[in-house]
Amino acid sequence: MWQDRVPAKYKDIAPRLVADDTGEAWVYEGKRVETTGLAAVAGKSRQEFSPEAITYADMRPGCYDPHERIKDMNIAGILGSLNFPSFPRFCGQKFYEAKDKTLALLCTKAYNDWMIDEWCGAAPDRFIPMIIVPLWDPSLCVEEVERCAAKGNHAVGFSENPERLGLPTINDKDRYWDPLFKACEETDTVVNMHIGSSSQPLRFNKQSSLVMDMAWGTGGRVSGTMLDWLFSPVLDRFPKLQVALSEGGIGWMPYFLETAERVVGKQRYWASRGDFSLDLLTGEAVFDTSGVLDFDNFDVYERFRAHFHGCFFSDRHGLKNAREIGIDNIMIESDYPHSDSSWPDSIKLAHEEFAQTDLTAEEQFKILRGNAEKLYSFAAADPAKIQL
Repeated sequence: MWQDRVPAKYKDIAPRLVADDTGEAWVYEGKRVETTGLAAVAGKSRQEFSPEAITYADMRPGCYDPHERIKDMNIAGILGSLNFPSFPRFCGQKFYEAKDKTLALLCTKAYNDWMIDEWCGAAPDRFIPMIIVPLWDPSLCVEEVERCAAKGNHAVGFSENPERLGLPTINDKDRYWDPLFKACEETDTVVNMHIGSSSQPLRFNKQSSLVMDMAWGTGGRVSGTMLDWLFSPVLDRFPKLQVALSEGGIGWMPYFLETAERVVGKQRYWASRGDFSLDLLTGEAVFDTSGVLDFDNFDVYERFRAHFHGCFFSDRHGLKNAREIGIDNIMIESDYPHSDSSWPDSIKLAHEEFAQTDLTAEEQFKILRGNAEKLYSFAAADPAKIQL
């Protein structure tokens, strides 16, 4: 991906896959990054799952070969797929952290060209492209969003919590991210925030286990992202901006939307004066009026349904409350090839969970494919013409 695209002078420090006596790893600017086993378990039994490092030879070819991926999608009844990066991490954090930003920009563009031209180009009616952007420079973000939109891209990876990466929050007073969000709105580019895209594990305490984190982290982490955006003036400045909470689940949404509505109903009057904090020196209340929301006309559910899209791969409670969340705001996913994946039983599991609801055929169609096709401007293949 990178060795064939960067100038010759960068080949020794650009990302490359190395196999030696210590194992196999990506090497970039002298640092090694191994592939965790839980990131590529497709085709393995649960007894074989392990977080220990693996090689590409240990993986099912569908993990890295688009033609083999299509075969695996067919097995599971998956019509279309949007994919996130692994080595660069979910929103390109690896290149943001790099020392040489000239090379990092070249690598970011190389990844995007590969994603659009080669990975998705292998089957444009089966793969939905999603790019990463140079997080360290909003003006460069704009250029890359516009460049890739001209090539047919309508999705960008973003962090669930940029502050954890050392970047400004979406509520930054200097509006650091506004150029990016404006470009996304103007090009119909969806902002996708994958769980874990803050590069910080959500741990209950210093001794809580990884298994506990995996069970609690989805609702615990993604709900914060949703509420941060819900109560952000960003959505007022960009009323057409769309965000997807990728791999975030939906079962927790009714509770937090209900809670948000109750909070607004009870606190709207003082909150209309601005965000409140307490001066620790004087003990006086301080109001920040820089991001005041119009709470007189603030409708939690209307705001959510105008901007948010929840993504799930197995969520019985969420589906039973789908109408409360919003039928047009839910999309199913498979999480291939991770350890939480519904593959190879994706369509079977989906129908089993739909069978426990009273959702109509039309509502099920939207959740299964219609919403994603519309959101990402994606023209999917005719299932009847797919050769199994």
